[in-house]
Amino acid sequence: TECVSGCVCPEGLFDDGRGGCVEQKDCPCFHNNEWYSSGDKIKVDCNTCTCQKGVWTCSDDVCYGTCMIYGSGHYNTFDGKFYDFDGSCEYVATQDFCGDKNSSGSFSIITENVPCGTTGVTCSKAIKMFLGVSSQVMKTLSNRSATPLPAILEVIPEFEIFYWNRTVGLYLVIEASNGVMLIWDKKTSIFIKLSPHYKGKVCGLCGNFDDKANNDFTTRSGLQETNPLNFGNSWKQSPMCPDVTQEIKPCDLKPHRKSWAEKECSIIQSEVFKICHSKVNPHPYYEACVHDACSCDSGGDCECFCSAVAAYAQECIKAEACVFWRTPDIC
Repeated sequence: TECVSGCVCPEGLFDDGRGGCVEQKDCPCFHNNEWYSSGDKIKVDCNTCTCQKGVWTCSDDVCYGTCMIYGSGHYNTFDGKFYDFDGSCEYVATQDFCGDKNSSGSFSIITENVPCGTTGVTCSKAIKMFLGVSSQVMKTLSNRSATPLPAILEVIPEFEIFYWNRTVGLYLVIEASNGVMLIWDKKTSIFIKLSPHYKGKVCGLCGNFDDKANNDFTTRSGLQETNPLNFGNSWKQSPMCPDVTQEIKPCDLKPHRKSWAEKECSIIQSEVFKICHSKVNPHPYYEACVHDACSCDSGGDCECFCSAVAAYAQECIKAEACVFWRTPDIC
C-alpha cells in the first residue's frame, strides 16, 4: 500500500497505493485512513503538514492545550486522555500550584460538581477561576446566574493579571493575560485552553499537559494512578466530601431509556459526521452521549443529548472537519 518501486510499476515509477504508477516526486501521503496527493496540506493541531514525495513535513509550532469537561462527568485532558468521573464536590480542574504546599503559581480553576438526574451522575454546576499568586480573589461562573465581569480581576504586588470576557456564539469566553482561557457554554460544557509555556507545569483533573496521556492520572500527592476514581478523589477540595467508590452506569439503572439514547446518539456514528470519523474517533463520544441521555431523567433530556453531540462536533472542528449537524429538529 505504500509508494514502492518494483514488480508492479515500470522501473523508476512507484505504485501509489491507488492503482497507479507515479514518479517519486508525486508519491501520495497517508493520514487517518485517507490518501493525500503530493503538495496537499493538512492541519494537525496548530501545525501545518505538507505532503512531499510520500512523506509529511510539518511545522513545529508549540500549540495551546485544550481540556474539555462536559455533560455528566466526562473529561478529555490536555493530552487527550478520555475518562469519566462522577464526584459530587469541588475539584481542581487545573492549576499551576503543583508540588509542595508552598509552590507558587498564577492560576487555579475549580469545578463544582453536583448530581444531575436521579441516577447519581454529576455535572459541573459552577466554575471558579482564581487568578494571581495569592489566588484569594476569584470569579465564580454559575449556570444559575452569569454575572457581568469586571475588566480587572486583581492587582498583586509583583504584577497584574488582567482578563477580558466576550461572548462568541453560544459561548462565554474569558481570557486572562497569563495565557489561560476559559470557554463556557453557560450549561455543562467547559473548555480550558492553556498557552504552551504551561506544558508540564499543571496538575488536576485535566492532567499535566506534557504530551503524554499515560501519566495524566497523577494524584495530588504526585503518585501515578490507573483508576480514574482514585485519581479524581485526590483532587477534591474538601475532605468532607465522600469519595467516589464505583462507576455509575445510568443505562443499567434506567434500561427503559437505553434504546432511545442509542437511537438519538447514533447521529455521532452516522453519515452526518462521516468526514470527521477518520480524524476523531467517534466511539468514546458516542458512549458518553448514550450515558448522558440515559442519566438526564429529570428534565433537560435534549440539552444533555445536544451537549454530548456538540462536544464531538467541537473536536471535529479542531481537526478541521466542519460538520453542520444542528437542524430545526435536532438541537
